[in-house]
Amino acid sequence: MNEPALSPKRARYLHRLRQESRRVRLWQAALFVGFLLGTAAGTVVAVAMWWWPTLSRVLDPYLVVLNALPKTALGPIFIVWMGAGTGTIIVTTLAISLIVTILNMYEGFRATDAQKIRLMAAMGASRWQLLWMLVFPANYATLLNTLKVNVGLSWVGVIMGEFLVSRAGLGYLIVYGSQVFNMDLVMTSVLLLLVAAVVMYRLVLWVEKLLYRVWGLKA
Repeated sequence: MNEPALSPKRARYLHRLRQESRRVRLWQAALFVGFLLGTAAGTVVAVAMWWWPTLSRVLDPYLVVLNALPKTALGPIFIVWMGAGTGTIIVTTLAISLIVTILNMYEGFRATDAQKIRLMAAMGASRWQLLWMLVFPANYATLLNTLKVNVGLSWVGVIMGEFLVSRAGLGYLIVYGSQVFNMDLVMTSVLLLLVAAVVMYRLVLWVEKLLYRVWGLKA
């Protein structure tokens, strides 16, 4: 007898998942590159905006608009620019996490105690010393919280990129499973995605505890 179209054997799709796991390096690379690059580049831009107030006034309205813009709408543009490959997935991940990092870090820099800034300036501290001895240390918690937020945003970027261009990975399997009406494959992929996201979040928490010990701060 033919097996029902909507009830395929689980073993076949578990085998498919094992096959896809051998090619998991694609989304792993895109995930970590997008995550680290988005956090690092966003922090650098936030520092530049704090350093040059004029730059902040110029960029602020554009950042607000870009943050409100659905990043899915930029997918076709990324495909044209980067091609249908890993580059598009990385750029999509970067686009989602970068703006949030800039806004969070810049607001943290702006919220630094103004009295402490004036005190250090009165004692002859340069702007560079203000940044590295006061403003940045005062925002360690903001940076770590941004890392936690970027875990979820990076996964969104990777899966969205796989929806658009990939032929491997969990995002591709979710799309494929929905196209053939196979909920076993979809739910198994979502479950694996959940487990991977939890593992990455726990890794960020471990890094947070390590950095707090290095910086001598209380968690």
